[in-house]
Amino acid sequence: MITLSILCLLFSNAVTLRRDMSILFNRIAIIALIYCFLHEIVSLSLINKGIGLHGGLLHVTNITQIFHIFVFLVCILILQLTSFFPRKVWVKEHSSLKDLFFNNFIFYRTKIINKMGEHLKIIEYPKQLIFVVSGAIFLMSTNDLVSIFLSIELQSYGLYLLSTIYRNSELATTGGLIYFLLGGLSSCFILLGSALLYANSGTTNLDGLYIITSISDNINYCGVWYKPHYINFSLLIFSIGFLFKVSAAPFHFWSPEVYDAIPTIVTTFVAIIAKISIFILLLEIVYFTSNSFSDFNWTFGLLMSSLLSLIIGTVVGLTQFRVKRLLAYSTISHVGFILLALSITSIESIQAFVFYLMQYSISNLNAFIILVAIGFSYYFYVTDNKEHKELLDKNNSPVQLISQLRGYFYVNPILALSLAITIFSFVGVPPLVGFFAKQMVLSAALDSGYVFLSLVAILTSVVGAVYYLNIIKEIFFYKPEYKINSLLKDRKLLGYIYNNNDILIKNLYFKYNNIVMSSPISITISSITLIILLFIFMNKEWLNMGTILVQILFNN
Repeated sequence: MITLSILCLLFSNAVTLRRDMSILFNRIAIIALIYCFLHEIVSLSLINKGIGLHGGLLHVTNITQIFHIFVFLVCILILQLTSFFPRKVWVKEHSSLKDLFFNNFIFYRTKIINKMGEHLKIIEYPKQLIFVVSGAIFLMSTNDLVSIFLSIELQSYGLYLLSTIYRNSELATTGGLIYFLLGGLSSCFILLGSALLYANSGTTNLDGLYIITSISDNINYCGVWYKPHYINFSLLIFSIGFLFKVSAAPFHFWSPEVYDAIPTIVTTFVAIIAKISIFILLLEIVYFTSNSFSDFNWTFGLLMSSLLSLIIGTVVGLTQFRVKRLLAYSTISHVGFILLALSITSIESIQAFVFYLMQYSISNLNAFIILVAIGFSYYFYVTDNKEHKELLDKNNSPVQLISQLRGYFYVNPILALSLAITIFSFVGVPPLVGFFAKQMVLSAALDSGYVFLSLVAILTSVVGAVYYLNIIKEIFFYKPEYKINSLLKDRKLLGYIYNNNDILIKNLYFKYNNIVMSSPISITISSITLIILLFIFMNKEWLNMGTILVQILFNN
């Protein structure tokens, strides 16, 4: 279905002349992803312990299926940002069900609903996004060194193109080029690790590699050709390439630059999808090889990366004044927690890993969607701040500085509260979902004897709260610098109400405060915020799913 939708979008993009048709292509992509989502849910009950496809190149298990479903869901939510116009007119007198179904409200739409916004003119966007999704889906299910490399490159090339898809943006082109060059470097590490693994084990199939590593302590008499530590070293090099891709320290230096340079709508996708697929691949590799080497284990490299990510993501984040750079360092810090849970490989830690990855992806998605919504909500506001007026690439990333959020609570209280709840979840304030995720990781680390790393994680969480709370301070404790545009303040805008037979019923006047966020964005933000806020009342299903997945993995 994914391949078919890519081909359809490819052909339709080639023959269309109108670039503003992008909104329809995005909706087609959503329909294709909904089909894939439903297909995975139906097939979830058919597969028990896993099934090998294409001669062992792919391996579908319940864990990969659950994360396929999760990736499809996240992508559908991200595509909503470009599948509907960001603003609408809401008039109380024309809001009954009867009026909505039997009458049409027509008004001057181009400026109000942002019909000519650049994100609605890029017809290639949904096609590239589905390319990345297909790479992510293959990567999660892959079971061979060859298919790993093909999948990671399919995913990465799509992300490079997405980063530079705003062809008129100099900043986005710069960010995409940095991403491409350093992504190519990380692919070299993956390729080198794969070559060393093949040279030592004689197989590209991961099942064969797992068998060799599980009996490596007993076959030291085999002769000169086989050395267990050679595979250990190869896996360490192999993992460095993936740590580059997920921006874990000390290989993190590209992500703040790229996140900040590319448009916010694209950052939303780049920051989330690439990490989910790579972590699920690493989960299987770590689980099957972590207990195979008696003295030095390659997963020690993941622990060191976890420690550095926690420290660097927190300390360097304290100096940031740009929103997306701060969110990049926040991501590096949270990657530290995910790597800590991944490296321990106990039942409790893998459960914490699955839960943390899911909740952080959802919280991060909410933060970026709110940032995009805040940018759209500044439509009828003006500012005298010279720094805000002279921002580069302002059309594609309206909110770039933390100071732009100053006093936003007085502009839109509900959106400001949603952002505050998401930020408090990042901090780990109970009873929000982020608190339970951090508590599960720390509990698993302490149970396994990682006391020092647990102390570092706790301290960095406390220090990291400083830069999160700085955003809260800006939003709630200052008066806004933005003023309503004097041209719109007292102006009455004219709309027309027609019935289904296109007969004019009446003229309707509305003011600037009748222009609100469109329903898809509002519903998405409110739903995710309620999940974050009310997790304590609906935690059973989510935690039970994690427990079942881990039991299936360990019983295999």
